[in-house]
Amino acid sequence: MQSQLYRDYHDQEWGRVLRGRAALFERMSLEAFQSGLSWLIILRKRNNFRKAFDGFNIKKVAAYTDRDVARLMADEGIVRNRAKIEATISNARAVAELAVDLSDLLWSYAPPRRPRPKTLADVPSITPESQAMAKDLKKRGFRFVGPTTAYALMQATGMVDDHIASCWVPPTVT
Repeated sequence: MQSQLYRDYHDQEWGRVLRGRAALFERMSLEAFQSGLSWLIILRKRNNFRKAFDGFNIKKVAAYTDRDVARLMADEGIVRNRAKIEATISNARAVAELAVDLSDLLWSYAPPRRPRPKTLADVPSITPESQAMAKDLKKRGFRFVGPTTAYALMQATGMVDDHIASCWVPPTVT
């Protein structure tokens, strides 16, 4: 049986339109930490991540030093993966240096609305749009945001609606 935390995330957050620089930076960071792990692990640790990364305040995270990396590596409340921690810091710096708004940049890759998938087997793991997003982000200095992570970000933030056709959650409107 799925956990209540996971059900609540699905019912109240996943696939709902999310915009805003700070909110999208947090979600991008958590999706990167999820890479290779269960999303439930990240959900259970989300509050710890928020505390450890100063609420995903872009300016603060961009200023992190090696001392902060050591602090984060010692924090048992988060996923202690050096590459992912360093990528989050690097990504904060990349966001801070963007000439465009992160929200506008990410949402520029949202594909046109399509019918919801009939089954889980109909849900892709990557799309041309997620490949293009990942390529652009990499060019701009982002790390740990490949096409699969980019697509998961698109799903989580309502850029695509991959709720199964029979799901009770109302379709998103952008």
